[in-house]
Amino acid sequence: MLACVRTAAVYGIEACTVNVEVDVSFGLPGFAMVGLPDASVRESRDRVRSAIRNSGFEFPEHRVTVNLAPADIRKAGSSFDLPIALGVLAASGAVTRRNVDDVLLLGELSLDGGIHSARGVLPIAAAARRERFSGLLLPHPNRAEASVVQGLRLYAVRSLAEAVTALNDPVAFRAAPDAAGSGPLPARPARREGDLADVHGQALARRALEIAAAGGHNTLMIGPPGSGKTMMARRVGGILPPLVFDEALEVTSIHSVAGLLGAGHGLISERPFRAPHHTISDVALVGGGQNPRPGEISLAHHGVLFLDEMAEFNRSVLEVLRQPLEEGCVRIARALRTVSFPARFMLIGAMNPCPCGYHGDVSRPCRCSPMQIARYGSRISGPLRDRMDLTVAVAALPARELSGSAGGETSATVRGRVVTARERQMSRDGVLNARLQGRELRARTQLDPDARRVFDLALTRLALTARGHDRVLRVARTIADLDRSETVCADHVGEALQFRGE
Repeated sequence: MLACVRTAAVYGIEACTVNVEVDVSFGLPGFAMVGLPDASVRESRDRVRSAIRNSGFEFPEHRVTVNLAPADIRKAGSSFDLPIALGVLAASGAVTRRNVDDVLLLGELSLDGGIHSARGVLPIAAAARRERFSGLLLPHPNRAEASVVQGLRLYAVRSLAEAVTALNDPVAFRAAPDAAGSGPLPARPARREGDLADVHGQALARRALEIAAAGGHNTLMIGPPGSGKTMMARRVGGILPPLVFDEALEVTSIHSVAGLLGAGHGLISERPFRAPHHTISDVALVGGGQNPRPGEISLAHHGVLFLDEMAEFNRSVLEVLRQPLEEGCVRIARALRTVSFPARFMLIGAMNPCPCGYHGDVSRPCRCSPMQIARYGSRISGPLRDRMDLTVAVAALPARELSGSAGGETSATVRGRVVTARERQMSRDGVLNARLQGRELRARTQLDPDARRVFDLALTRLALTARGHDRVLRVARTIADLDRSETVCADHVGEALQFRGE
């Protein structure tokens, strides 16, 4: 007796369909699995056997052979449990539809027949819709996630017995009360990181973060401990616009693949903010592993990656950021497959000016030698510094400013200017200024005569690299957009040069 069901495997943030062929034949009892399964899939044999018996079904006392096709692609993860179990039940007659080829199945089984949530449901739902499957049978906790994809019938089940009922009589199952988890979809809880109005003083740093948010620019803040670098960085999310639908779909897919979406939550609407510890490894930062998973830079896609105490990160960890910062993605090559994860993020770094932290502070003397200061600054390489569009010095505030009221603009006020500037960029080029390249950049940065003279003088005096030249133009273009000016003026160029940090 032969049965075939369909499931999917996730690679990167894309999914491809997998045929689960189950043959139950006469012979010595056994359970063989072929088709390049990894250890987590091979272990499903015991879970499937126990789940079938504890759900009230008979496990066939014959030879069971499971083939996962195509056989040249490695299968990993526990979401193959439910398709294998339903394939066995279809081959033994408990599932009356012997060829369930119009419904995609996925889910992890517990020993009592319950179904746990799975990773990567959103990419799988998108693949099911793309390949014209009529429905998707999935764990109940993942219903909100899969419902983002329109035009797909969902069968959200809590147990193996419910899954059998859904396949044998899908009309009656969908008509049952709460069978598909009816009711409003819960939104993912919003972050609460405070307001920019909480920040005392620091007008220059606040201005730099506003420019960075408006154009998607990378920013480095340098200042002594307690000057407010971390506090300001954590409030950048409050001045960024919400995700548009296509961006939200990408962000949700990445978090789904990483297993960070959370059961019962649907589309992510707020921009990600990731702040890894400085002891992070390069694999955890960019992604990888035997079965590649997204790293912190991909989890920050369309959002902010904040590296606090940036000079304390391992040099090799920081250097792997260089290519993703330029290309907006990271490619992880393995022997059988190359996986690509999107990584279009805004990098914000914060560091002390020296090992003791007080170089240049008028209130506390610095105890570091010139050699120690130079060595500390060199922990961030020249090429990486050249990829930071804005570098701003954050000075320690005097006590009288700290004890007074903050009195600065609120995040909502700043966000209004940021949203307006971004709308100008998207209507003009369809991309943020930080992504303008070559001919497009020069066409959009029309310098007036005074601005051209200032810029030409800066090229000589600051010895800007070709990358530095383009980044000054991008920042100046963003400042002009905040000023609602089509032409880049001398003031815009001058302010952009102020944040070069040379």
